[in-house]
Amino acid sequence: MIIIPAIDIISGKAVRLTKGDYNQKKEYSDSPLEVAKNFESAGITHLHLVDLDGAKAQSPQNLEVLNLITSETGLQVDFGGGVKSNESLDAVLKAGASQITAGSIAAKNPELVSSWLKDYGAEKIILGADVIEEKIAIHGWQEDSGLDLFPFLESYLNQGVRYCICTDVSKDGMLQGPSMELYQKVLKAFPNLKLIASGGVAEYSDLQELEDMGVYGAIVGKAFYEGRITLEQLANFG
Repeated sequence: MIIIPAIDIISGKAVRLTKGDYNQKKEYSDSPLEVAKNFESAGITHLHLVDLDGAKAQSPQNLEVLNLITSETGLQVDFGGGVKSNESLDAVLKAGASQITAGSIAAKNPELVSSWLKDYGAEKIILGADVIEEKIAIHGWQEDSGLDLFPFLESYLNQGVRYCICTDVSKDGMLQGPSMELYQKVLKAFPNLKLIASGGVAEYSDLQELEDMGVYGAIVGKAFYEGRITLEQLANFG
């Protein structure tokens, strides 16, 4: 299982939100680059970089941070937040991202995301599935798309999607454990999907359980920043 630490960016700083609420923001570092370098020095290879300003503005706002991290580390960075057009996708890849995460746009404009899969290939596009009670949530988790998770995943798998970050919104930032039952259901339904678990990781045993379950990767955020999981423990995986 690949460990994928998350760095969420607002105004160039590393922050964490609780349940995606911008009013429940905690700043962790003025230098996302230093945070990324610490991950790399521990042997971690991947990074999940979220442009929260970009998610709000509907276009990437922190490409300088992305470019700095990809220029000064060897981390494979997947970038999410405001990638809504061919132009923004090109800009993110030009700034050094290995992959982009297509979240709300995958629910709102499936034709565009389908074209990305054809033009850029499935290795470049991670499907973002943010879930509330098995329904896809969009626009910073504030809106129910009306789409059910399993038909949504099936539709994109039929178009070649290989990677999916699945976040149970009710778990995110709560440090109460991941949504194990949901991930088991997803893996049973789609055994070939490279499922990346996101939200709720609170301690090392959560990561062990996810690995035993067979998920491809696990995103770790708040548990690391709050000191509940150490860099050394994260480096044990992969």
